[in-house]
This record gives sequence, C-alpha cells and structure tokens, in this order.
Amino acid sequence: MRPSAATWVSELPEFDMAEILKTDEDIANYLTVVLEENDPDEFSHALGVIARARGMTEVARASGLTREALYKALRPGSHPRFDTIARVCAALGVQLSARSALS
Repeated sequence: MRPSAATWVSELPEFDMAEILKTDEDIANYLTVVLEENDPDEFSHALGVIARARGMTEVARASGLTREALYKALRPGSHPRFDTIARVCAALGVQLSARSALS
C-alpha cells in the first residue's frame, strides 16, 4: 500500500515547454539557452517547441512553408537547411546573433 502523501511519476502531468513560453522574452531566453548547448538537434527541436507555442499554422504561413514542411523541418534528426531556419526564425520574430566563444 502506498502512502497517501506520495506522488507517483505516472500521476504527474506531462510537461510541455510550449505552454511555458508566453512572452517574447521567454522565447528569447529559451532559445539562448538551447543555442549555448551547441546541439543542432536540440536547436531544431526548440524551434519546433516555439512554433507550437506561437501556433504552427501561423508560423508556417509567416515563413512561407506548409505546415507539413514545417513539422518535417523541425522534427528530431531532420537537419534543416539554414535558409529554412532563417525563415522560421523570422516568422517567430527571433534573431540569431554571434558572440565570441572566448568571452
């Protein structure tokens, strides 16, 4: 018998980062942290999460991609082309920037 105060992992709600990203600042902070990890797959995933937070249909329309193409470009392991990333970033209202890694 389990204690009444215990919470089982299976009883916890599923976490969805897209539900947390409410503001432009939230989105910029999330993307900055992901970029610092230097993991292309995680970056594509993060763009997909942000697109879901903003609405896939709207992001697809603003980027000039179909919803299907957007989902395909941002799925795990997809390795999207840079022009696709640039179009999605522009549609999301985010700008990528570079800084010295030696800082």
